[in-house]
Amino acid sequence: MVYLLYIDTSSAICTIALSCDTELVAYKTSTDTRNHASVINIMINDVIAESAISLASIHGIVVCAGPGSYTGLRIGLATAKGLCYVLDKPLFLHNKLTLLCWQQYYDKQEKYNCYAALLIAREKEFFVSAHDNNFKCIIPPQHIIENNLRNLLSVFKNKLIITDASNITLNSLIESEIQIDKNISISLSHWLVYALQQYNCNNSVNLSNSEPFYLKQVYTHK
Repeated sequence: MVYLLYIDTSSAICTIALSCDTELVAYKTSTDTRNHASVINIMINDVIAESAISLASIHGIVVCAGPGSYTGLRIGLATAKGLCYVLDKPLFLHNKLTLLCWQQYYDKQEKYNCYAALLIAREKEFFVSAHDNNFKCIIPPQHIIENNLRNLLSVFKNKLIITDASNITLNSLIESEIQIDKNISISLSHWLVYALQQYNCNNSVNLSNSEPFYLKQVYTHK
């Protein structure tokens, strides 16, 4: 049995979860964005207590490392790195764009030739990544401006786009056939499957130089 602890502070909802193989054992959420730093360790303790195992018994820590809230990402990763260092456990960083593509691919397999995640970064800017119908990455996670989006995605036919952008924006930018899914929430059940695969492949990161997936520069003004 493999026990993995999950941390996601990339959005307004802070999620802490624990899995045993691909089964969800316990989880907690908090919607108070301003208090992620003050509640994250309490939530971890609650999840561990509910699971009836010790923190030292987990096999690794999995973090949704972005893109997302700059402050939230720092809080989540700093907490995970501290626990990994003290407990001598491996750290796994997963990109939200990859996870969104994965959960659609997992359900639909070869139905679409391209699975793309497209999230709004700021006005006329996006985060984007895409995988083919074998879940091979064809567009690495990146930050892109609106003017470059058409050339990047229009070459792929029969694609599913997971996005929070408006249909008007998509149809004006991407000419080829598309299907749109507006669910940009990470599915815990799918994440557990993906995380166990990554654990079994030993795709952990180096604690000393791991950073959140910001994907774009932080601006002090617009």
